Amino acid sequence: MNPAASVERTLVLVKPDGVRRNLIGEIVSRIEAKGYSISALRMLDADRSMLETHYAEHVGKPFFEPLVEFMLSGPIVAMIVEGNRVIEGFRSLAGATDPTVAAPGTIRGDLARDQGTKVVQNLVHGSDSLESAKREIEIFFAGLTIERKS
Repeated sequence: MNPAASVERTLVLVKPDGVRRNLIGEIVSRIEAKGYSISALRMLDADRSMLETHYAEHVGKPFFEPLVEFMLSGPIVAMIVEGNRVIEGFRSLAGATDPTVAAPGTIRGDLARDQGTKVVQNLVHGSDSLESAKREIEIFFAGLTIERKS
């Protein structure tokens, strides 16, 4: 089997709470310590249109507007992370969505807690499937071409 054939890409976001708390380096370090590669990284202020596209499947749900407002509350860091089974691996590294029950050793288990806000502020986002990763990477890195090293 060709090892390059099983390399996946995923989108990882450090949300505004992670940026505000100066946790970008800690989160990047955990991703790299796991053995994944970061092939693109940018800090940005996402606009409403970008976030509405990103969270389109949640339109109409009660948490949609508070989620968009939270994501508009400050800069975010977007990364394309690569590696074998990186989608599954990063989601495990991130921990449960609810930081109160996220396992120790995970990003959310070690670094996040329930802030009592309208929407859970849990530091990071990671794509949940190959299809989502492709769609989300296009939203945050439109037109970017990444060359693989042989």
